[in-house]
Amino acid sequence: MRNFKDTSHTCAPAYQLRWSLALFAQGDLPPAENWCESLVSATETDDVRVLERCFKPPNVWLFLLSTKPSVAPPKIIWSVKGRLQNLIRKTHPKAFRRNFSLTSIGDAKRETVETYVAGQLGHHRMADERVQDRLAQFPLTFPDVDLSQPVFSAHGQYVYNLHLVLVHQDRWCEVREDVLAATRDMILRVARGKKHRLSRVSQFADHLHLTIGCPYEASPEQVALAYLNNLAYAHGMAEVYRHGYYVGTFGEYDMGAVRRTLP
Repeated sequence: MRNFKDTSHTCAPAYQLRWSLALFAQGDLPPAENWCESLVSATETDDVRVLERCFKPPNVWLFLLSTKPSVAPPKIIWSVKGRLQNLIRKTHPKAFRRNFSLTSIGDAKRETVETYVAGQLGHHRMADERVQDRLAQFPLTFPDVDLSQPVFSAHGQYVYNLHLVLVHQDRWCEVREDVLAATRDMILRVARGKKHRLSRVSQFADHLHLTIGCPYEASPEQVALAYLNNLAYAHGMAEVYRHGYYVGTFGEYDMGAVRRTLP
């Protein structure tokens, strides 16, 4: 039995979290060669990695970033924008406008990820057709949730979408209808309580996939732990799920498309 909550110290996540960030300059900035190396070093201490950057006239600086699960979008903005402003503050005390654009990206586009998650039942067929029919009751699609649309915060716009995968301990197969229903109901309860915008839920005998539009303030780690801990509660604190998760970002553009915009 579980007698503690999963935390960042007890979980072993797998992740692929990448972002495109656009910052809008007030005017000409010093050449990137003057500050890029220092910015990369500074943001690394925040668990934010600057992979690439470029300038798009007349005033847009674009950054391709990767992060760790503990980093929420506000920290991404603070790390890149705040540290860059600090590096050039002597000559450019107010280098940037207050607005920004942050977009989650992945190896595949949103439509591909959602289609993959929705089609998982066909890829994981059970030998017993009765069990297969029972599992077919639980995948969910939410047609009113459009994860392609940006959300607006006080000073910018963002697209923040996550693909979350949780796996049963020892790949144990659970096919009891009441247990499957308890999992589904808790997923929906967590999503409502945390203001997560679920677009797809694919629930199987030994694992589950979720595609989620997330609140700006929540880190990927917080999103994942909310489901792990509440699902443990739904099942009497039994160790149904591994102490870990996979979480990846996705959006309207894949990595190839983003890199094609960079020189």
